[in-house]
Amino acid sequence: MFITRFFRRRRNWPVLILALGLIFVALAGEALAPYDPLAVETAVRFQPPGAGHWLGTDNLGRDLASRIIAGTRLALQSCLVILSSATLIGVVVGCLAGYYGGLIDEVLMRVSDVFIAFPGLVLALAIAAALGPNLTNAMIAISAVWWPSYARLVRGQVLALKEREYILAARGLGASDFQIITRHLLPNVLTPLVIYLTSDIGPALVTTSSLSFIGMGAQPPTPEWGALVSVGRQYLLDYWWLSTFPGAAILVTVLIFNQLGEGIREALQVRA
Repeated sequence: MFITRFFRRRRNWPVLILALGLIFVALAGEALAPYDPLAVETAVRFQPPGAGHWLGTDNLGRDLASRIIAGTRLALQSCLVILSSATLIGVVVGCLAGYYGGLIDEVLMRVSDVFIAFPGLVLALAIAAALGPNLTNAMIAISAVWWPSYARLVRGQVLALKEREYILAARGLGASDFQIITRHLLPNVLTPLVIYLTSDIGPALVTTSSLSFIGMGAQPPTPEWGALVSVGRQYLLDYWWLSTFPGAAILVTVLIFNQLGEGIREALQVRA
């Protein structure tokens, strides 16, 4: 079983615990934050990390630890929205293209080629700029450029499966195209899809933070990690903690989910 194979590798245990810890912080961030992440206290501006403020305060006296904790929910929420949207679009497009082939396949794949032809971040930046700079529009922009890789993955799997004997038998017994796709093809596509999905959490987070960093994502005073790094860079030489700790949060989160994705990939990998 997948669970048995996953926990057989002891290095997966701490990674899973850390990932669950991040999810817990995202869900209970307001209760865990020692201060209001939006509360301005100019009397304690630029206070270095210490007993009163574990990670110091920013240019407006806001507690940096509280803002990073609050940003955890935004980070994971952004990844969830982007990847779920990209997966949904990619699965629909990939199934239609792979199953029906012909003109439908040609048109859908050429559309995906248009998106793939441009660097993802540049195209997402252009879409976000057209929609307006805020976190919701940034998620829409990234989702719009994220689906082609999922579509190609699903299409390849469907092409490899649709001529199998059990698919031909189902078609011969009168099963509709919708039944064949949902009952026979999709379940066999889930394993590579889950593997790809879990390995894509880190890149999705980095892309979201990048848009916020350059001003096309979350706007102040939203405590999004990329936006926090962007604000802190103005004071980097004198107040190093303003960018260092939010940047470390991005780095640690990406590493955790990359390792979790690797563990899931190994556990789901079919051995001959």
